[in-house]
Amino acid sequence: MAQSQMQNQLTVSDDGVERELKGAERAAVLMLALGEVHGRQIWARLDEIEVRQISAAMAKLGPVTPNMLQDLFADFVRRLSSRGSLMGNVDATERLLAAFLPQDKVSVIMEEIRGPAGRNMWEKLSNVQENVLANYLKNEYPQTVAVVLSKINSDHAARVLSILPEDLALEVINRMLRMEAVQKEVLEKVELTLRKEFMSNLTNTSRRDSHEMMADIFNNFDRQTEARFLAALEEENRESAERIKNLMFTFDDLMKLDAASCQTLLRNVEKDRLTIALKGSTDQVRDFFFGNMSSRAAKMLRDDMEALGPVRLRDVDEAQSAMVATAKDLAARGEIMIAKSKSDDEIIY
Repeated sequence: MAQSQMQNQLTVSDDGVERELKGAERAAVLMLALGEVHGRQIWARLDEIEVRQISAAMAKLGPVTPNMLQDLFADFVRRLSSRGSLMGNVDATERLLAAFLPQDKVSVIMEEIRGPAGRNMWEKLSNVQENVLANYLKNEYPQTVAVVLSKINSDHAARVLSILPEDLALEVINRMLRMEAVQKEVLEKVELTLRKEFMSNLTNTSRRDSHEMMADIFNNFDRQTEARFLAALEEENRESAERIKNLMFTFDDLMKLDAASCQTLLRNVEKDRLTIALKGSTDQVRDFFFGNMSSRAAKMLRDDMEALGPVRLRDVDEAQSAMVATAKDLAARGEIMIAKSKSDDEIIY
C-alpha cells in the first residue's frame, strides 16, 4: 500500500529516475495536461506569484510518462472528492450563469428564481399585492389590463379591479366580456413586457426596509426583552430606535381600531385569551375594549378577570401577542382596518 501511494507522487526525471513531485511541480503537470484551451480559466484566476511558481516548475519539469500522469490525475480526483459535497445556492448559480450567458438572460432567469412564489408568470402575479399590481396596470392600455386579469386568479382579479379607477375598470370589464382566445404572440408580448417592466422592478424593490424587518422581530419579543434591547439601542442609535418604535405594532395599538374593527376582533379572540390579555393591560386599554362590548359582556369579563387571580407575565405576553397576530390576519383579509394613528386612513397591514 505504501509503495502504491508513493508511486502516485512520482514522475520521471531527465535521467529516467523516478522522484517525488513537490506542490508546484504537481500543479505544473496538471496545467500542462489541461493545455491552453482548458487551462485558460485556471491561469486567469491565479495571482502573479502562483503563475511564477508554476511556470518555473513547468520549465524544469522534464518528461512525464503516461503512467505517472494517470496516477497523478487519480490522486487529484481523490483529493478533490474527499473535500465533501457541493453546495448550490442562488449566488453560486448566478455567478455560473454569468460566465457564459449575456447579462439580460441571466437577469430573466434569476428573476424567475428570486421572484414571488409560483411556477409561471400568471401564478406570480396572483401573489403580488393587489394595490401594487393595480398601480402598475392603471397606466396600461385597457386591452392589456383585460388580458392580465383574465389570466390571474379570479379573486385576485376582483380585488385589482376594485382598486382601479372606475372608468378604466368598466372599460376593462367590457373588453374582458368581448375577449376571445388571446393569440399566442400577443400573450408572449404581454408576458415579456411584464417581466421586463414590472416583475424585475418588483424584485429589485421588494426588499424590506431593515427597520421594518427589525420592528417585526421586536414585535415578537416578550416585553422585558423588547424594553432591554430598545433601551440599549437608544444609547447607541436613538434615531433607529425611534424608527423601530414607530413601525412596531403593539397590543396598545389595538386602541386605534374603530368600533366595528374592534368588535370584529373580539369575535375572533378566545374568551380565555382575552381575559388574560386584559388582566395584564393598562386601565386605558381595558376601558377601550369594555366600551366596545355590551354592558353585560363587559361585566362578565370583569368578573372573569377578578376570579382569575394572579397571572404570569409570560402568559400575558403570549395572550397579547396572539391578539395582535389575530388583528394582523384580519386586516390582511380586509375584515378590519388598522391605521398608524387615529387620524390616518392608511392601512399598514
